[in-house]
Amino acid sequence: MPILQTKNLTKHFDGVKAVDGLSVDIEKGKITGIIGPNGSGKTTLVNLLSGIVGLDGGAVIVNDTLKLSNIKPYDIYDYGITRTFQEVRLFNQMTVLDNMLVVLTERNVFGALFEKHNNYHLGKAKDALEKVNLWEKRNELAVNLSYGQRKLLEIARTVSTQAEMYLFDEPFAGLFPEIIKTVSEIIQELKKEGKTVILVEHNMELIRQLCDDVIVMNVGRLLAQGKPEEVLRKREVVEAYLGE
Repeated sequence: MPILQTKNLTKHFDGVKAVDGLSVDIEKGKITGIIGPNGSGKTTLVNLLSGIVGLDGGAVIVNDTLKLSNIKPYDIYDYGITRTFQEVRLFNQMTVLDNMLVVLTERNVFGALFEKHNNYHLGKAKDALEKVNLWEKRNELAVNLSYGQRKLLEIARTVSTQAEMYLFDEPFAGLFPEIIKTVSEIIQELKKEGKTVILVEHNMELIRQLCDDVIVMNVGRLLAQGKPEEVLRKREVVEAYLGE
């Protein structure tokens, strides 16, 4: 059963159709990969689903009943949706722990500063940070973390929201193999918990390893959708994405 559907989704930028009449289904409890060449509309699609940019046409349907035509970023949590970004977004002058508490105290920066002694929030923050091996860095300012650690902190914040649907926009980009392994395990654990994951990714091996389904986009349109091994063998996909 689809947890999310797009119906004739459209977005223009300066007359160029970044997403062009896109209709896809995202199945509940599965990991769905979104692939395509640069400029194919992958990130624009995720931005539409999370309200970062507004729709020019079409609709997003959540749980087969809730039809959204004008999503706002601050509303997506009410619909059980959360996300990461290609460019990591953290509070650089706050500690790693305070970055976690901002999320756990409903994104209230002042609340984060005064919730350090709340055992419930501290426990959740500790659990999330231990999963990404950052608990020992909890008192470090976020600005001082390495690139990989910053990615891990954003993922830890995202996972701690206890959403139903997670949108990961190139979470593996620029990471060392050991960190890729950690992120892969987190995504697989979300699936085991019955969560839905949408994964924008360029690494075809990771797509094969992690994804139940894959959506291929090209020039803003749907090129193919299905099981990774089947889709990645299609001639039109090879020609458009792999350049072979």
